[in-house]
Amino acid sequence: MAEVKELEKIAKSLRKDIVEMTNISQSGHPTTSMSCIDILTALYFSELKHNPKNPKDPNRDRFILSKGHGAPAIYVCLAHAGYFPKEELKHLREINHLLQGHPSTSIPGIEIATGSLGMGLSVGNGIAWAAKLDKKDYHTYVMFGDGELHEGQCWESIMATPDFKLDNVTLIVDRNRLQNDGWIDAEKQLEPLDKKFEAFGWEVLTINGHDMKEILDALRHAWKSKNPVCVIANTIKGKGVKIIEDDPDMHGKPLSKEQYAEAIKELAE
Repeated sequence: MAEVKELEKIAKSLRKDIVEMTNISQSGHPTTSMSCIDILTALYFSELKHNPKNPKDPNRDRFILSKGHGAPAIYVCLAHAGYFPKEELKHLREINHLLQGHPSTSIPGIEIATGSLGMGLSVGNGIAWAAKLDKKDYHTYVMFGDGELHEGQCWESIMATPDFKLDNVTLIVDRNRLQNDGWIDAEKQLEPLDKKFEAFGWEVLTINGHDMKEILDALRHAWKSKNPVCVIANTIKGKGVKIIEDDPDMHGKPLSKEQYAEAIKELAE
C-alpha cells in the first residue's frame, strides 16, 4: 500500500503541473492529459525500465503516446523523472523552447513523433518485432485514446500484433469516452470493445484507470503474459478537478480563470 500511496501522491502533483503549464501557455489539452496521468505515473515511476541519464539506452522499455494531444501528461512525467529541467514546463508551445504541442523526438525520452492519430501501435509493433529479432527483453507500451480507435489504421495494427506473436507489447486504451466532437459512442459505436480485441487474439483486462492498485496489477500481469495484452482503462476526462470532469466542451482548451483557481485549490487539498 505504501507504493500505491506514493504513486497517488505523485499523480496528484503531476495533475497540478498539467493544469499550470496549460494555463501559462493558454493552449494544450489538459483534460485528456488528466485522464491518463495515473497510468503514466505507474509506468514512469514504477513499471517502466528507463534511464533519464541515457534516454537512448538500447535495453530501455519503450512507451508511445499515440494520442499525441495528451502531450502535457508525458511531459510532466519526463520532467519529474529527470529527462529535462522542470522549468521547461512553463514554456509549453513557446518558440525556441523544448516542448512542442505534440510529442517530438527532439525531446529526450520521446520515442516517436505523434499527433496524427492511429499510428502508435503500428510503430510499436515494429519496435517489438525488432526486440524479438535482436533477442532483447525490453517491453513496448502503447497508449491509444478511445476516440483514436475510430481510425482504421488502429485496427490494422491491432490485427497484426497477435499475428506476429508479439507478447512483448502492451496496449493501453484510455477509455474516457470523449473526443473532439463530443461523446464517442454518439459519433461511432465502439462497444463491445473488449470482445473486438479478443476476436483479434488479444488478452483483455478491463480496469479502473484511476485505481493505482488495479493499474499496477494489470501492467505487471501484461509484462508476464505470453500473449499481447490490451488494458482497457475506464477513465474520466479531466479527472481530479470536479468542475471540468466529463465536460465535452473542455477538449483542447485551457481552464478559465475561475476554473483554474478552483482546480489549484482542489489539487492542493
